[in-house]
Amino acid sequence: MPVEMRRGGLHLSGTALWLDAHRKAPLAFVSHAHSDHIARHERVIATRATLRLMAHRLGALPSCLPVPYNRPFELGALCLELLPAGHILGSAQLRVIRSDGKRVTYTGDLNLEASSTAEAAQVAECDTLVLESTFGHPRYRFPPKAEVVEAIEAFARTTLERGATPVLLGYSLGKSQEVIRALTSRGHSVVAHASVCAVAEVYRSLGVEVGAVRRFDGTWLPGEVGVFPPHVWKFERLLRPWPRRTAILTGWAVDPGTARRYGADEAFPLSDHADFEGLISYAKSTGASEVLTHHGFAEELARALRDRGIEARPLGTVRQLDLFG
Repeated sequence: MPVEMRRGGLHLSGTALWLDAHRKAPLAFVSHAHSDHIARHERVIATRATLRLMAHRLGALPSCLPVPYNRPFELGALCLELLPAGHILGSAQLRVIRSDGKRVTYTGDLNLEASSTAEAAQVAECDTLVLESTFGHPRYRFPPKAEVVEAIEAFARTTLERGATPVLLGYSLGKSQEVIRALTSRGHSVVAHASVCAVAEVYRSLGVEVGAVRRFDGTWLPGEVGVFPPHVWKFERLLRPWPRRTAILTGWAVDPGTARRYGADEAFPLSDHADFEGLISYAKSTGASEVLTHHGFAEELARALRDRGIEARPLGTVRQLDLFG
């Protein structure tokens, strides 16, 4: 097995390298800076943008190796290369060429639709693909992102025309910056939670323009669209304007009842992950002879890939033939 699932996360077999370990590790590749993928590792391999965003969230890191995309480098007997993953700014896949020439790619969180605030994903040709499977069930098929963004803008515009304040709920890192850019480019005034604004400043320092956004100070100005993280909105009730309409922005909006579960009026399937068809298409395009699925709907995605003639199984499972081999 080229990659092992351990208590601290994924580990590249026979090496010292961890992949998105959620516990402190001696040496870890970090695909992107979302909180469930980072920790204060002793040594970190990541893109410059990911390292900047990690430092914003965790403070100064002990030892970092910032790596540009498409710039292979050696780590002992391994050859490593980072390729854009399209998930958020700085997100990367890792392709490893082992001493026997075998190419192993770990995708991390992957998004194949173009984003205005993240680098476009590239196909990492390989022999073994370790594929993140958050939306790996056939029911998760997202509309084109452009259509979803237009629907979100229409929700904001209609809400304002009715004399209410629209509030959009999305992750403070990645999705919020993309939404702010979409809204400001269409002429909207945006106010956002401090955590969203702080990340936007990091984006600007990295050369990615997000658009003008006012940091929320407890007041609401006429004509503004609010952008808040869902967990903040849930608890800070005294900050809410009235009248208002809220919308949650998440790939889980495909599921019935998502808006109600988040206490929102609407739900829009804006995702920074690939959907089911995107994952299938990506696995095929890599040319991998073996696909290991992990996280989310790993079993369902592996089954779907096998139905299409690709050898695939969830990471951590053993093929039946191996039991007798």
